[in-house]
Amino acid sequence: MSRSTPLTLSVNQQTHTVTVSPGTPLLYVLRNDLGLNGPKFGCGLGECGACTVLVDGVAARSCVLPVHAVLEHEVTTLEGLGTAEAPGPVQQAFIDQQAAQCGYCLNGMIMTVQALLNRNPHPTEEQIRRELKYNLCRCGTHMEILAAVRQLAERHS
Repeated sequence: MSRSTPLTLSVNQQTHTVTVSPGTPLLYVLRNDLGLNGPKFGCGLGECGACTVLVDGVAARSCVLPVHAVLEHEVTTLEGLGTAEAPGPVQQAFIDQQAAQCGYCLNGMIMTVQALLNRNPHPTEEQIRRELKYNLCRCGTHMEILAAVRQLAERHS
């Protein structure tokens, strides 16, 4: 068992110091120590996508990412994309297209879409589907989610 040690993280463009074991999953630090509840615990194996965050703009599964791996990187959670009063563009597109039911997958879907648009602001339907295929959604809002991403891609055209 590793000892707890003070670690400094950059999350949502703010510096935070937490005292945890360096091997602690980033998800636990985000939720338990920093009170950021956008990323969800789903499978705990990095397979469902509910825990997705951005690390330097790239999608990463925070349930399997040890906190020490992000010490020199910028972590962005759902909360870092916008607020309820001023949603970010991806969040707003999901609202516009009513792309949520239970909301459990929503964090992973939004963060994965943000990472895709960071790399490619004009994704094709095939690229969108390929990017999202490893994010599990049990409610069946797939068509609305795809519509939200198409809406974003069209705005960037």
